[in-house]
Amino acid sequence: MNTDALEDAAFSAERRVLKIQAKLHRWAREDPHRRFDDLFNLVADPAFLLTAWMRVRGNKGARTPGVDGHTVYYVENVRGVEDFLDVLRSQIKDRTFRPLPVRERMIPKANGKRRRLGIASVADRTVQASLKLVLEPIFEADFQPCSYGFRPMRRAHDAIAEVHYLASRPRNYEWIVEGDITACFDEIDHTALMDRVRYRIADKRVLALVKAFLKAGILSEDGQLRETDTGTPQGSILSPLLSNVALSVLDEYFAQIPGGPGSSRAQRSKRRRHGKANYRLVRYADDFLVLVCGTREHAEQIRGDVAEVLAPMGLRLSEEKTLITHIDNGLDFLGWRIQRHRKRGSNRHYVYTYPSRKALKAAMGKVRKWCRELDTNQPLDALLLQLNRLLRGWCAYFRPGVSHAAFQYLSHYTWGRVIGWLRRKHPKTNWKDLRRRYCGGRWWPRGQERELFDPAKVRTTRYRYRGTVIPTLWPTAG
Repeated sequence: MNTDALEDAAFSAERRVLKIQAKLHRWAREDPHRRFDDLFNLVADPAFLLTAWMRVRGNKGARTPGVDGHTVYYVENVRGVEDFLDVLRSQIKDRTFRPLPVRERMIPKANGKRRRLGIASVADRTVQASLKLVLEPIFEADFQPCSYGFRPMRRAHDAIAEVHYLASRPRNYEWIVEGDITACFDEIDHTALMDRVRYRIADKRVLALVKAFLKAGILSEDGQLRETDTGTPQGSILSPLLSNVALSVLDEYFAQIPGGPGSSRAQRSKRRRHGKANYRLVRYADDFLVLVCGTREHAEQIRGDVAEVLAPMGLRLSEEKTLITHIDNGLDFLGWRIQRHRKRGSNRHYVYTYPSRKALKAAMGKVRKWCRELDTNQPLDALLLQLNRLLRGWCAYFRPGVSHAAFQYLSHYTWGRVIGWLRRKHPKTNWKDLRRRYCGGRWWPRGQERELFDPAKVRTTRYRYRGTVIPTLWPTAG
Protein backbone atom coordinates (compact mmCIF):
# COMPACT_ATOMS: atom_id res chain seq x y z
CA MET A 1 0.00 0.00 0.00
CA ASN A 2 1.57 3.32 -1.08
CA THR A 3 1.67 6.37 1.18
CA ASP A 4 -1.20 8.25 -0.49
CA ALA A 5 -3.48 5.20 -0.41
CA LEU A 6 -2.61 4.63 3.25
CA GLU A 7 -3.41 8.24 4.14
CA ASP A 8 -6.78 8.08 2.34
CA ALA A 9 -7.66 4.78 4.03
CA ALA A 10 -6.62 6.18 7.40
CA PHE A 11 -8.86 9.22 6.95
CA SER A 12 -11.89 7.05 6.18
CA ALA A 13 -11.03 4.68 9.02
CA GLU A 14 -10.79 7.52 11.55
CA ARG A 15 -14.20 8.86 10.54
CA ARG A 16 -15.72 5.42 11.08
CA VAL A 17 -13.97 5.03 14.43
CA LEU A 18 -15.24 8.43 15.63
CA LYS A 19 -18.82 7.47 14.74
CA ILE A 20 -18.60 4.22 16.69
CA GLN A 21 -16.88 5.95 19.61
CA ALA A 22 -19.67 8.54 19.73
CA LYS A 23 -22.24 5.75 20.00
CA LEU A 24 -20.34 3.96 22.75
CA HIS A 25 -19.95 7.23 24.67
CA ARG A 26 -23.64 8.10 24.30
CA TRP A 27 -24.78 4.65 25.42
CA ALA A 28 -22.45 4.79 28.43
CA ARG A 29 -23.75 8.22 29.45
CA GLU A 30 -27.40 7.29 29.03
CA ASP A 31 -27.06 4.17 31.21
CA PRO A 32 -24.41 4.47 33.98
CA HIS A 33 -24.90 0.79 34.87
CA ARG A 34 -24.65 -0.65 31.37
CA ARG A 35 -22.00 -3.36 30.85
CA PHE A 36 -20.70 -3.66 27.29
CA ASP A 37 -20.46 -7.28 26.17
CA ASP A 38 -19.58 -7.21 22.45
CA LEU A 39 -16.44 -5.11 22.04
CA PHE A 40 -13.83 -7.67 21.00
CA ASN A 41 -14.70 -7.45 17.31
CA LEU A 42 -14.12 -3.70 17.43
CA VAL A 43 -10.57 -4.18 18.75
CA ALA A 44 -9.81 -6.37 15.72
CA ASP A 45 -11.76 -4.18 13.30
CA PRO A 46 -9.59 -3.05 10.35
CA ALA A 47 -10.63 0.61 10.84
CA PHE A 48 -9.69 0.55 14.52
CA LEU A 49 -6.36 -1.19 13.87
CA LEU A 50 -5.44 1.21 11.06
CA THR A 51 -6.34 4.24 13.18
CA ALA A 52 -4.35 2.75 16.06
CA TRP A 53 -1.38 2.18 13.75
CA MET A 54 -1.44 5.79 12.53
CA ARG A 55 -1.34 7.02 16.13
CA VAL A 56 1.54 4.69 17.02
CA ARG A 57 3.34 5.83 13.91
CA GLY A 58 2.93 9.49 14.90
CA ASN A 59 4.14 9.08 18.49
CA LYS A 60 7.55 10.36 19.57
CA GLY A 61 8.65 6.82 20.44
CA ALA A 62 8.03 5.45 16.93
CA ARG A 63 11.77 4.96 16.42
CA THR A 64 12.21 3.15 19.73
CA PRO A 65 12.19 -0.66 19.44
CA GLY A 66 10.66 -3.08 21.93
CA VAL A 67 12.18 -6.40 22.99
CA ASP A 68 11.81 -7.77 19.43
CA GLY A 69 13.99 -4.97 18.02
CA HIS A 70 11.37 -3.84 15.50
CA THR A 71 10.49 -0.19 14.93
CA VAL A 72 7.83 1.63 12.94
CA TYR A 73 10.43 2.13 10.18
CA TYR A 74 10.91 -1.64 9.97
CA VAL A 75 7.17 -2.23 9.61
CA GLU A 76 6.78 0.45 6.93
CA ASN A 77 9.85 -0.27 4.82
CA VAL A 78 10.62 -3.96 5.35
CA ARG A 79 7.53 -5.86 6.42
CA GLY A 80 4.77 -3.69 4.98
CA VAL A 81 1.93 -2.03 6.90
CA GLU A 82 -0.87 -3.97 5.19
CA ASP A 83 0.70 -7.36 5.92
CA PHE A 84 1.55 -6.29 9.49
CA LEU A 85 -2.05 -5.27 10.26
CA ASP A 86 -3.54 -8.34 8.54
CA VAL A 87 -1.41 -10.71 10.63
CA LEU A 88 -2.18 -8.73 13.79
CA ARG A 89 -5.91 -8.86 13.06
CA SER A 90 -5.81 -12.62 12.47
CA GLN A 91 -3.93 -13.18 15.73
CA ILE A 92 -6.47 -11.13 17.68
CA LYS A 93 -9.46 -12.82 16.02
CA ASP A 94 -8.25 -16.37 16.67
CA ARG A 95 -6.97 -15.34 20.12
CA THR A 96 -3.36 -16.36 19.51
CA PHE A 97 -2.02 -12.85 20.13
CA ARG A 98 0.33 -12.76 23.13
CA PRO A 99 1.90 -9.51 24.35
CA LEU A 100 5.67 -9.49 24.68
CA PRO A 101 7.40 -8.23 27.85
CA VAL A 102 8.09 -4.50 27.88
CA ARG A 103 11.69 -3.32 27.64
CA GLU A 104 12.75 -1.46 30.76
CA ARG A 105 14.40 1.91 30.43
CA MET A 106 15.37 4.01 33.45
CA ILE A 107 14.98 7.77 32.96
CA PRO A 108 16.72 10.18 35.37
CA LYS A 109 14.44 12.51 37.34
CA ALA A 110 15.15 16.05 38.53
CA ASN A 111 15.55 14.88 42.15
CA GLY A 112 18.34 12.47 41.26
CA LYS A 113 16.17 9.36 41.28
CA ARG A 114 15.17 7.40 38.20
CA ARG A 115 11.77 6.68 36.67
CA ARG A 116 11.06 3.30 35.08
CA LEU A 117 9.57 3.35 31.58
CA GLY A 118 8.25 0.25 29.85
CA ILE A 119 8.72 0.19 26.08
CA ALA A 120 6.35 -2.24 24.37
CA SER A 121 6.83 -3.77 20.94
CA VAL A 122 5.27 -2.04 17.92
CA ALA A 123 2.64 -4.79 17.60
CA ASP A 124 1.71 -4.49 21.29
CA ARG A 125 1.50 -0.70 21.00
CA THR A 126 -0.86 -1.02 18.05
CA VAL A 127 -3.18 -3.44 19.87
CA GLN A 128 -3.08 -1.25 22.99
CA ALA A 129 -3.98 1.79 20.91
CA SER A 130 -6.92 -0.12 19.39
CA LEU A 131 -8.05 -1.20 22.86
CA LYS A 132 -7.87 2.40 24.03
CA LEU A 133 -9.99 3.56 21.08
CA VAL A 134 -12.69 1.12 22.20
CA LEU A 135 -12.51 1.59 25.98
CA GLU A 136 -11.83 5.31 26.35
CA PRO A 137 -15.25 6.65 25.23
CA ILE A 138 -16.96 4.25 27.66
CA PHE A 139 -14.92 5.19 30.71
CA GLU A 140 -14.90 8.88 29.80
CA ALA A 141 -18.64 8.85 30.46
CA ASP A 142 -17.91 7.93 34.09
CA PHE A 143 -14.88 10.12 34.84
CA GLN A 144 -15.51 13.13 37.07
CA PRO A 145 -14.88 16.76 35.99
CA CYS A 146 -12.12 17.13 38.62
CA SER A 147 -9.79 14.82 36.65
CA TYR A 148 -7.65 16.48 33.96
CA GLY A 149 -4.63 14.29 33.18
CA PHE A 150 -4.43 12.12 30.04
CA ARG A 151 -7.99 12.89 29.00
CA PRO A 152 -9.16 14.24 25.63
CA MET A 153 -9.95 17.98 25.42
CA ARG A 154 -8.39 18.60 28.85
CA ARG A 155 -5.03 20.01 29.84
CA ALA A 156 -2.92 21.07 32.79
CA HIS A 157 -4.08 24.69 32.41
CA ASP A 158 -7.63 23.61 33.26
CA ALA A 159 -6.42 22.11 36.54
CA ILE A 160 -4.45 25.27 37.40
CA ALA A 161 -7.44 27.46 36.50
CA GLU A 162 -9.70 25.46 38.81
CA VAL A 163 -7.27 25.74 41.74
CA HIS A 164 -7.05 29.50 41.12
CA TYR A 165 -10.85 29.76 40.94
CA LEU A 166 -11.48 27.80 44.15
CA ALA A 167 -8.76 29.54 46.18
CA SER A 168 -9.95 33.02 45.20
CA ARG A 169 -12.76 35.03 46.78
CA PRO A 170 -15.56 34.39 47.51
CA ARG A 171 -14.94 30.61 47.54
CA ASN A 172 -11.84 30.79 49.80
CA TYR A 173 -10.61 27.19 49.76
CA GLU A 174 -7.49 28.20 51.69
CA TRP A 175 -6.05 24.94 53.05
CA ILE A 176 -4.60 22.52 50.51
CA VAL A 177 -3.50 18.90 50.84
CA GLU A 178 -0.71 18.28 48.30
CA GLY A 179 -1.17 14.61 47.48
CA ASP A 180 1.80 12.44 46.55
CA ILE A 181 1.22 8.74 45.84
CA THR A 182 4.21 6.47 46.34
CA ALA A 183 5.17 4.76 43.03
CA CYS A 184 1.62 5.04 41.74
CA PHE A 185 2.13 3.34 38.36
CA ASP A 186 4.13 0.50 39.95
CA GLU A 187 1.78 -0.40 42.80
CA ILE A 188 -1.76 -0.40 41.39
CA ASP A 189 -3.39 -3.66 42.45
CA HIS A 190 -4.34 -5.69 39.36
CA THR A 191 -7.32 -7.40 41.00
CA ALA A 192 -8.85 -4.14 42.20
CA LEU A 193 -8.19 -2.50 38.82
CA MET A 194 -9.77 -5.34 36.85
CA ASP A 195 -12.82 -5.22 39.15
CA ARG A 196 -13.32 -1.59 38.17
CA VAL A 197 -12.87 -2.42 34.49
CA ARG A 198 -15.43 -5.25 34.81
CA TYR A 199 -18.00 -2.82 36.16
CA ARG A 200 -18.33 -1.49 32.61
CA ILE A 201 -16.87 -4.26 30.41
CA ALA A 202 -18.55 -7.65 30.28
CA ASP A 203 -16.73 -9.00 27.20
CA LYS A 204 -14.39 -11.64 28.65
CA ARG A 205 -12.16 -11.58 25.58
CA VAL A 206 -11.47 -7.87 26.05
CA LEU A 207 -10.90 -8.37 29.77
CA ALA A 208 -8.43 -11.16 29.01
CA LEU A 209 -6.57 -8.90 26.59
CA VAL A 210 -6.31 -6.09 29.16
CA LYS A 211 -5.10 -8.53 31.80
CA ALA A 212 -2.54 -10.00 29.39
CA PHE A 213 -0.96 -6.57 28.95
CA LEU A 214 -0.88 -6.05 32.73
CA LYS A 215 0.84 -9.43 33.22
CA ALA A 216 3.21 -9.22 30.24
CA GLY A 217 6.32 -8.80 32.38
CA ILE A 218 9.38 -6.55 32.20
CA LEU A 219 12.73 -7.25 30.58
CA SER A 220 15.08 -5.25 32.80
CA GLU A 221 18.16 -3.38 31.61
CA ASP A 222 20.38 -6.17 32.97
CA GLY A 223 18.52 -8.76 30.84
CA GLN A 224 16.43 -10.30 33.65
CA LEU A 225 12.76 -11.09 32.98
CA ARG A 226 10.52 -10.05 35.89
CA GLU A 227 6.85 -10.77 36.40
CA THR A 228 4.45 -7.86 36.86
CA ASP A 229 2.09 -8.63 39.72
CA THR A 230 1.14 -4.98 40.30
CA GLY A 231 1.18 -1.71 38.42
CA THR A 232 0.85 -0.55 34.84
CA PRO A 233 4.09 0.21 32.94
CA GLN A 234 4.72 3.91 32.42
CA GLY A 235 5.20 4.66 28.76
CA SER A 236 2.60 2.25 27.42
CA ILE A 237 -0.38 3.57 25.48
CA LEU A 238 -2.97 1.85 27.67
CA SER A 239 -1.45 2.82 31.04
CA PRO A 240 -2.82 6.40 31.28
CA LEU A 241 -6.38 5.18 30.76
CA LEU A 242 -6.01 2.29 33.24
CA SER A 243 -4.40 4.56 35.84
CA ASN A 244 -7.32 6.98 35.50
CA VAL A 245 -9.73 4.07 35.95
CA ALA A 246 -7.90 3.13 39.16
CA LEU A 247 -7.57 6.67 40.53
CA SER A 248 -11.18 7.56 39.71
CA VAL A 249 -12.02 5.85 43.01
CA LEU A 250 -10.71 9.06 44.60
CA ASP A 251 -12.75 11.28 42.26
CA GLU A 252 -15.93 9.36 43.03
CA TYR A 253 -15.32 9.60 46.78
CA PHE A 254 -15.13 13.39 46.69
CA ALA A 255 -18.07 13.63 44.28
CA GLN A 256 -20.42 12.12 46.89
CA ILE A 257 -19.10 13.27 50.29
CA PRO A 258 -20.97 16.00 52.20
CA GLY A 259 -19.44 19.36 51.36
CA GLY A 260 -18.10 18.09 48.03
CA PRO A 261 -18.93 19.34 44.52
CA GLY A 262 -22.27 17.51 44.67
CA SER A 263 -23.47 19.75 47.50
CA SER A 264 -25.49 22.83 46.69
CA ARG A 265 -24.32 26.35 47.56
CA ALA A 266 -26.88 26.52 50.38
CA GLN A 267 -25.66 23.20 51.80
CA ARG A 268 -22.03 24.35 51.71
CA SER A 269 -22.93 27.63 53.42
CA LYS A 270 -24.82 25.76 56.12
CA ARG A 271 -21.85 23.50 56.76
CA ARG A 272 -19.53 26.48 57.19
CA ARG A 273 -21.94 28.12 59.65
CA HIS A 274 -21.85 24.93 61.71
CA GLY A 275 -18.04 24.78 61.68
CA LYS A 276 -17.81 22.00 59.08
CA ALA A 277 -15.56 21.97 56.04
CA ASN A 278 -16.18 21.83 52.31
CA TYR A 279 -13.86 19.94 49.98
CA ARG A 280 -12.84 19.94 46.32
CA LEU A 281 -10.43 17.66 44.49
CA VAL A 282 -8.26 18.66 41.52
CA ARG A 283 -6.37 15.74 39.99
CA TYR A 284 -3.94 15.50 37.09
CA ALA A 285 -3.02 11.80 36.70
CA ASP A 286 -1.38 10.83 40.01
CA ASP A 287 -0.75 14.45 41.07
CA PHE A 288 -3.67 15.84 43.03
CA LEU A 289 -4.71 18.59 45.41
CA VAL A 290 -7.50 18.49 47.97
CA LEU A 291 -8.73 22.03 48.60
CA VAL A 292 -10.39 22.62 51.96
CA CYS A 293 -12.67 25.47 52.93
CA GLY A 294 -12.24 25.10 56.66
CA THR A 295 -9.37 24.68 59.11
CA ARG A 296 -6.05 22.88 59.17
CA GLU A 297 -7.64 20.19 61.36
CA HIS A 298 -10.16 19.53 58.60
CA ALA A 299 -7.30 19.20 56.10
CA GLU A 300 -5.46 16.72 58.32
CA GLN A 301 -8.62 14.66 58.69
CA ILE A 302 -9.30 14.51 54.96
CA ARG A 303 -5.70 13.46 54.35
CA GLY A 304 -6.34 10.36 56.45
CA ASP A 305 -9.58 9.71 54.57
CA VAL A 306 -7.76 9.91 51.23
CA ALA A 307 -5.24 7.30 52.41
CA GLU A 308 -8.09 4.95 53.33
CA VAL A 309 -9.79 5.44 49.94
CA LEU A 310 -6.60 4.63 48.03
CA ALA A 311 -5.61 1.61 50.13
CA PRO A 312 -7.95 -0.93 48.39
CA MET A 313 -6.28 -0.02 45.07
CA GLY A 314 -2.89 -0.94 46.55
CA LEU A 315 -1.80 2.71 46.68
CA ARG A 316 -0.11 4.59 49.54
CA LEU A 317 0.36 8.27 50.27
CA SER A 318 3.92 9.39 50.86
CA GLU A 319 4.14 10.61 54.45
CA GLU A 320 7.02 12.96 53.68
CA LYS A 321 5.70 14.48 50.44
CA THR A 322 1.97 14.72 51.22
CA LEU A 323 1.90 18.21 52.70
CA ILE A 324 -0.75 20.52 54.10
CA THR A 325 -0.25 24.08 52.88
CA HIS A 326 -2.05 27.39 53.28
CA ILE A 327 -2.64 29.31 50.07
CA ASP A 328 -0.82 32.35 51.54
CA ASN A 329 2.36 30.24 51.80
CA GLY A 330 1.95 29.00 48.23
CA LEU A 331 2.49 25.65 46.57
CA ASP A 332 3.94 24.19 43.37
CA PHE A 333 1.63 22.20 41.10
CA LEU A 334 2.25 21.03 37.53
CA GLY A 335 5.19 23.43 37.18
CA TRP A 336 3.24 26.45 38.44
CA ARG A 337 3.56 28.41 41.66
CA ILE A 338 0.14 29.22 43.11
CA GLN A 339 0.09 31.74 45.95
CA ARG A 340 -2.09 34.45 47.43
CA HIS A 341 -0.43 37.74 48.33
CA ARG A 342 -1.05 41.46 48.36
CA LYS A 343 -1.35 43.23 45.06
CA ARG A 344 1.36 45.81 44.58
CA GLY A 345 0.02 49.31 45.33
CA SER A 346 -3.11 47.95 46.97
CA ASN A 347 -4.26 46.46 50.27
CA ARG A 348 -6.23 43.70 48.57
CA HIS A 349 -4.97 40.13 48.27
CA TYR A 350 -5.29 38.00 45.16
CA VAL A 351 -4.29 34.49 44.09
CA TYR A 352 -1.51 34.53 41.48
CA THR A 353 -0.12 31.80 39.23
CA TYR A 354 3.37 32.03 37.77
CA PRO A 355 6.22 29.66 36.82
CA SER A 356 7.71 27.85 39.78
CA ARG A 357 11.39 28.22 40.58
CA LYS A 358 11.88 24.54 39.89
CA ALA A 359 10.42 24.89 36.38
CA LEU A 360 12.54 27.98 35.67
CA LYS A 361 15.71 26.27 36.91
CA ALA A 362 14.93 23.23 34.75
CA ALA A 363 14.66 25.43 31.64
CA MET A 364 17.86 27.26 32.54
CA GLY A 365 19.59 23.93 33.10
CA LYS A 366 18.72 22.79 29.57
CA VAL A 367 19.96 26.07 28.11
CA ARG A 368 23.21 25.73 30.06
CA LYS A 369 23.62 22.08 29.03
CA TRP A 370 23.17 22.73 25.32
CA CYS A 371 25.45 25.77 25.34
CA ARG A 372 28.13 23.69 27.08
CA GLU A 373 27.79 20.51 25.04
CA LEU A 374 27.33 21.81 21.50
CA ASP A 375 30.67 21.87 19.73
CA THR A 376 31.77 25.39 18.80
CA ASN A 377 32.66 24.06 15.33
CA GLN A 378 28.94 23.96 14.67
CA PRO A 379 27.22 27.07 13.22
CA LEU A 380 25.21 29.33 15.51
CA ASP A 381 22.01 28.21 13.75
CA ALA A 382 22.45 24.68 15.14
CA LEU A 383 22.44 26.05 18.69
CA LEU A 384 19.53 28.44 18.04
CA LEU A 385 17.43 25.62 16.58
CA GLN A 386 17.61 23.68 19.86
CA LEU A 387 17.18 26.71 22.11
CA ASN A 388 14.24 28.15 20.18
CA ARG A 389 12.27 24.89 20.42
CA LEU A 390 12.74 24.86 24.18
CA LEU A 391 12.00 28.56 24.71
CA ARG A 392 8.89 28.61 22.51
CA GLY A 393 7.40 25.54 24.19
CA TRP A 394 8.24 26.77 27.70
CA CYS A 395 6.76 30.22 27.09
CA ALA A 396 3.64 28.77 25.44
CA TYR A 397 2.99 26.63 28.54
CA PHE A 398 3.53 29.47 31.03
CA ARG A 399 2.02 32.27 28.98
CA PRO A 400 -1.40 32.10 30.73
CA GLY A 401 -0.12 33.49 34.04
CA VAL A 402 1.83 36.24 35.74
CA SER A 403 4.96 35.15 33.92
CA HIS A 404 6.53 38.31 32.52
CA ALA A 405 9.26 38.54 35.18
CA ALA A 406 10.21 34.88 34.64
CA PHE A 407 10.28 35.41 30.87
CA GLN A 408 12.59 38.41 31.26
CA TYR A 409 14.91 36.48 33.57
CA LEU A 410 15.06 33.50 31.17
CA SER A 411 15.69 35.88 28.25
CA HIS A 412 18.61 37.54 30.01
CA TYR A 413 20.07 34.20 31.10
CA THR A 414 19.81 32.66 27.62
CA TRP A 415 21.37 35.73 26.01
CA GLY A 416 24.37 35.47 28.34
CA ARG A 417 24.85 31.77 27.64
CA VAL A 418 24.67 32.22 23.86
CA ILE A 419 27.14 35.11 23.98
CA GLY A 420 29.43 32.93 26.09
CA TRP A 421 29.23 30.18 23.47
CA LEU A 422 30.12 32.69 20.74
CA ARG A 423 33.11 33.94 22.74
CA ARG A 424 34.39 30.37 23.01
CA LYS A 425 33.79 29.90 19.30
CA HIS A 426 35.86 33.01 18.50
CA PRO A 427 38.27 33.47 21.42
CA LYS A 428 40.43 36.02 19.56
CA THR A 429 37.58 38.19 18.32
CA ASN A 430 36.75 41.33 20.27
CA TRP A 431 33.21 42.13 21.38
CA LYS A 432 32.68 44.86 18.77
CA ASP A 433 33.42 42.52 15.85
CA LEU A 434 31.49 39.69 17.47
CA ARG A 435 28.45 41.91 17.83
CA ARG A 436 28.74 43.15 14.25
CA ARG A 437 29.00 39.60 12.93
CA TYR A 438 26.30 37.85 14.99
CA CYS A 439 24.01 40.62 16.19
CA GLY A 440 23.84 42.83 13.11
CA GLY A 441 25.09 45.79 15.10
CA ARG A 442 22.34 45.23 17.68
CA TRP A 443 22.48 43.23 20.89
CA TRP A 444 20.44 40.15 20.02
CA PRO A 445 22.15 37.05 18.50
CA ARG A 446 21.09 35.78 15.11
CA GLY A 447 22.52 33.23 12.69
CA GLN A 448 22.26 32.89 8.93
CA GLU A 449 18.74 31.39 9.03
CA ARG A 450 17.20 32.22 12.41
CA GLU A 451 17.26 34.58 15.35
CA LEU A 452 17.33 33.63 19.02
CA PHE A 453 13.78 33.51 20.35
CA ASP A 454 13.24 36.23 22.95
CA PRO A 455 10.98 35.17 25.86
CA ALA A 456 10.83 38.77 27.10
CA LYS A 457 8.72 39.71 24.05
CA VAL A 458 6.04 37.10 24.79
CA ARG A 459 2.86 38.77 25.99
CA THR A 460 1.13 37.01 28.85
CA THR A 461 -2.57 36.27 28.89
CA ARG A 462 -5.18 34.65 31.13
CA TYR A 463 -6.62 31.17 30.80
CA ARG A 464 -10.39 31.09 31.00
CA TYR A 465 -11.73 28.77 33.69
CA ARG A 466 -14.03 26.29 31.96
CA GLY A 467 -15.32 24.42 35.01
CA THR A 468 -17.72 21.62 34.17
CA VAL A 469 -18.45 22.83 30.62
CA ILE A 470 -15.35 21.35 28.97
CA PRO A 471 -16.63 19.78 25.73
CA THR A 472 -16.24 16.08 25.04
CA LEU A 473 -14.40 14.66 22.06
CA TRP A 474 -17.53 12.82 20.94
CA PRO A 475 -20.87 14.51 20.19
CA THR A 476 -23.78 13.30 22.29
CA ALA A 477 -26.24 13.39 19.42
CA GLY A 478 -26.33 11.38 16.22
